[in-house]
Amino acid sequence: MSVTMETPGIVIDEEFRGLLPVLPAETLSQLEESLLEHGCVHPLTLWGNILIDGHNRYEIATKHSIPFTVVTKEFTSRSDVTIWIITTQVARRNLNARQLSYYRGLHYKTEKRSNGDASRFAQQHPVYQNDKLQESTSKRLAEYYKVSAPTIIRDEKFADAVIAIGETSAEAKRSILAGEAGITKKHLRELFTGADGSIADAARQIEDGTFEKPKPSSTKLPGADPDPAAPDTDVRPVVASIIEAAEGFLLNLRGLPYDIDKETIEMRLRSHIDSLEGIIEQMQNGSMEAA
Repeated sequence: MSVTMETPGIVIDEEFRGLLPVLPAETLSQLEESLLEHGCVHPLTLWGNILIDGHNRYEIATKHSIPFTVVTKEFTSRSDVTIWIITTQVARRNLNARQLSYYRGLHYKTEKRSNGDASRFAQQHPVYQNDKLQESTSKRLAEYYKVSAPTIIRDEKFADAVIAIGETSAEAKRSILAGEAGITKKHLRELFTGADGSIADAARQIEDGTFEKPKPSSTKLPGADPDPAAPDTDVRPVVASIIEAAEGFLLNLRGLPYDIDKETIEMRLRSHIDSLEGIIEQMQNGSMEAA
């Protein structure tokens, strides 16, 4: 149906709106110019009377009295809506590596929080067969997103940290997800767990541009020399993780069609790089996370 700015009842849910990436000012300006010239071509999506997709178009359309259309979708819970928003954003394939990591982490958190809703989502996607419903959530989502299960687990911790940052500063959250803030995902996770400073302080520093990446500290005692008789660290878990990541990456590549677009290839490459960075972080921490 066609509606205009006078149509009552469309509700903006801040929790759902917060799931969407914040567009740069230049991109918003381009979108506004497009709507003014061509109209609102793509419909907005509602759950009941709650807007769940098309927030920027809705704001621009109401600002300039541009007519728009809507489509409605049926969901049984807010968790179902959350997962739909996440998978819709990821499917658009215009996300950077950090945004992808953030959405995978949110998806994992949502599925763990509501098992019934997660099962309904699983049954709606071909990658999930009945026998896979019994597997761990991290493994199922790893297969869906073409990454490793440890990556999904790390993604949840990254998402937790980004959410906590956003509670202090929406701009700092935007900067982190846009890749503009000079802070690593490892340091974000450490901040969230309280292992390295205050996450609120970091958020304010990122917002005002004064955040400085902490220098790594050495655990070597002053004057201590390496013990030549000390046994080498067992690198077998590290090697196993590297092999698993490489085999998964090659398997994903073999399954790609010949007419694949560059955006999809880039997304697969970034996911693989993220997996390797996770292995490096685990090596630095001295532990390998279990799947």
